[in-house]
Amino acid sequence: MPPLIDEDKCTRCGTCVDVCAEDVYFGSEPGETPVVTYPEFCFHCNCCVEECPAEAIRLRIPLPQMLLYK
Repeated sequence: MPPLIDEDKCTRCGTCVDVCAEDVYFGSEPGETPVVTYPEFCFHCNCCVEECPAEAIRLRIPLPQMLLYK
């Protein structure tokens, strides 16, 4: 399940685009709200959530992974 970006909180800094190891946000334009282009590549590493200065991103962890995530 892809990350969710709260557009009201997002400052459009691009930090999430820079830290994503899997290019989930590929093609996002600088200065605009990042777009989750490849949601299937997200492996829920939590980097974008941790690095977001505005706390505008949250992850939806799939149920089978919740046992491992907690």
